Amino acid sequence: MNTNNMSLSSTILFTHSYFLRFDPKQWKTGQPYAPLGTLYAAALLREAGYPVALFDTMFATSAEEITPAITQHRPRFLVIYDDGFNYLTKMCLTNMREAAFRMMQLGKEKGCTVIVASSDATDHYEAYLQAGADFVLPGEAEHTLLELVQAIEQQQTDYHTIHGLAYQQQQQVLKTPPRNVLKFLDGLPFPAWDLVNIAPYRNMWLQHAGYFSINMATTRGCPFKCNWCAKPIYGNRYNSRSPENVIQEIQLLKERFQFDHIWFCDDIFGLKPGWVNTFAQLTATAGLTFRYKIQSRADLLEENYIQDLARSGCDNIWIGAESGSQQILDAMDKGTTIAQIRSATKLIRQYGMHPSFFIQFGYLGETRQDIQQTIHMINELLPSSIGISVSYPLPGTRFHEKVKTQLTLKSNWTHSDEMALMFRNTYAPAFYKHLHKYVHHTYQQHLVAHTLASTLQRPAQLRPRHVKKVMQLLYLLPATFFAKIKLNRLQKLPNA
Repeated sequence: MNTNNMSLSSTILFTHSYFLRFDPKQWKTGQPYAPLGTLYAAALLREAGYPVALFDTMFATSAEEITPAITQHRPRFLVIYDDGFNYLTKMCLTNMREAAFRMMQLGKEKGCTVIVASSDATDHYEAYLQAGADFVLPGEAEHTLLELVQAIEQQQTDYHTIHGLAYQQQQQVLKTPPRNVLKFLDGLPFPAWDLVNIAPYRNMWLQHAGYFSINMATTRGCPFKCNWCAKPIYGNRYNSRSPENVIQEIQLLKERFQFDHIWFCDDIFGLKPGWVNTFAQLTATAGLTFRYKIQSRADLLEENYIQDLARSGCDNIWIGAESGSQQILDAMDKGTTIAQIRSATKLIRQYGMHPSFFIQFGYLGETRQDIQQTIHMINELLPSSIGISVSYPLPGTRFHEKVKTQLTLKSNWTHSDEMALMFRNTYAPAFYKHLHKYVHHTYQQHLVAHTLASTLQRPAQLRPRHVKKVMQLLYLLPATFFAKIKLNRLQKLPNA
């Protein structure tokens, strides 16, 4: 480790390991969000008096692009601090791991002390240390990072009193006790948004979506216990910022960026009783108008909650529906019912918002009947959007424990669109990969048919765009038919 000749103003260069270009699906979608977790850490270190800089990898084409930033800032510390609020970083994609390893190497070559904090490093801290990291910070890491930097600046060589740390000493990997989670979130400074070049984010959003969305977090953690869901950074807890604190940040961001839309990237938005009601009141009092989307659970979406969401600007609620089979939901320890999904979907629409579903295929024991029940639920309820994945075993989950012996050759996807089933299940991996295509076809077919049927009931509302819908349906009908034939054929493949 490079711990000599440090001043009290050692520069810290922050970066993260998510490269949008290395994730073809997300690059094509073109809806990037800035590395929020990275900006929180940078803000805390700057508040403590350290000069900070950011190399944002989001639009970079290679890890080597960090070299000019290292040369320019001559940092004592290179901190690879991933955005733990973004679900894509929880997936621990190997494209991003390799990029992190390369940036670590480049930092070491320039004499930096390299510190890593990420979901992947939390799960595989030994691999990161072996690849050249001086320190890995498992879990929620802002205050661990601050204590570590202060200790190194004071030329300490014994770090065992710093909780939430992994490092090597005399070729032995040492890991200190976990750090207690941060409960008073209002005590954190707002993210260091001034470090980000927001222009490419805005331009890509406008090009692909026609509006500009920005990300914010109001909470940390999730208290629910779905047995496939990993919580490597913020854990199985739930702590919330005050509505007043959140409104202050929204006002600052509105003034600085003039955004159109917010993604509140909490695992569960507004779970604390009365929080959303107060938030809605404060939004109205401040005269703030914006649209936003959230993630929630079907069993939480009761009418008063939904009404407050609608009046504060929410336009899209992503529900972790997961499956249309109650048997599978129960096996997942999801704690929700199909009836609750139906009820929540109806209420969301009743208050003028869009329901969207996260769907997961390939959970252990899932049969073709379970799959058909899920497809039926999608086509019956017709959510505004669907996000489909196959079951992905993440370290630290009970689901991972059940299948980990099968994860010998491959335990992570390369990018988020790989859709590979990495353990043995009812059908072969090729079946599940094609299932993704078939479900999207049949969903789009039902969605277009529903739109046309509704329009035909009001002939005066027919427009030229409806001709496009007819042409789309004429394409989808045979495409769905042939996709189902192929799916039936793939069902017969051996699953070994």
